[in-house]
Amino acid sequence: MTPYQERSKEQVALITGSSSGFGLLTAITLAKKGFKVAATMRNLSRNSELEQRARQEGVLDKLYFIHMDVTDQASIDMAVAKVTATFGRIDMLVNNAGYAVGGFVEEVTMDDWRGQIETNLFGLIAVTKAVLPLMRRQESGTIINVGSISGLSGFPGYAPYAASKFAVEGFSESLRHEMSPFGIKVVIVEPGSFRTAIWGKGLDSITTSPDSPYRERLDAVLSYTRKTAESAPDPQQVADLIGRIAGMSSPRLRYPIGKGTRILRWAKTLLPWKWLERIIDMNLKK
Repeated sequence: MTPYQERSKEQVALITGSSSGFGLLTAITLAKKGFKVAATMRNLSRNSELEQRARQEGVLDKLYFIHMDVTDQASIDMAVAKVTATFGRIDMLVNNAGYAVGGFVEEVTMDDWRGQIETNLFGLIAVTKAVLPLMRRQESGTIINVGSISGLSGFPGYAPYAASKFAVEGFSESLRHEMSPFGIKVVIVEPGSFRTAIWGKGLDSITTSPDSPYRERLDAVLSYTRKTAESAPDPQQVADLIGRIAGMSSPRLRYPIGKGTRILRWAKTLLPWKWLERIIDMNLKK
């Protein structure tokens, strides 16, 4: 037993992609709720914002900064081994690391397609697999996969991102069935548009040509995305939701959050597909 294990029963959370956005805010939120937080990130030199905010909130002593690249199995194994050796347990895994690739299907390179799936899906699966044996032995644990409204409905211009998030939905459903007998809870948080850097980075990565047959349609998608981002709500709402789920004994599978997410789920279930197509097209033409 480590000295920590001998003296403490504090819960331990491991979060991927903690350097910014939902991951950073979730790390602070869980630390304020008393968790020891293994805040993992691909580049530890980017921990300054999280460190500063944790210091301001008085929870810096609750955070442990650990290098983890979710696309590198050796990095994942080392990070999970370090958390296990230090704390002896992992009570919550928040699979947050991810990014968005934008562009129309024909114009997105296969390297970009593979990179999107490698991080958003295979990285999430790899981290989950690394944590499951410990949670299984504990006979307890909560796995929160940060999905997206794009995992519920595909939008033009973001097929790679939607494909990765749809896959996370199916993976999470199957995993929840498999882990239920072992006392492990699996949850998907499905944010709509929030004020994070993910969409800006996605827009910046889009490559097209002036004579592209998709130019007009792509411009409409980009305009809509920018306008939506400008009026998007505070991402702290997502971190607060994860904090609430952390205290639940029997959380449900899905938690949509953000403007329009519940309406979209309702519309996709009840409306004819052609009607939904028209609604999306009308929004792009505004």
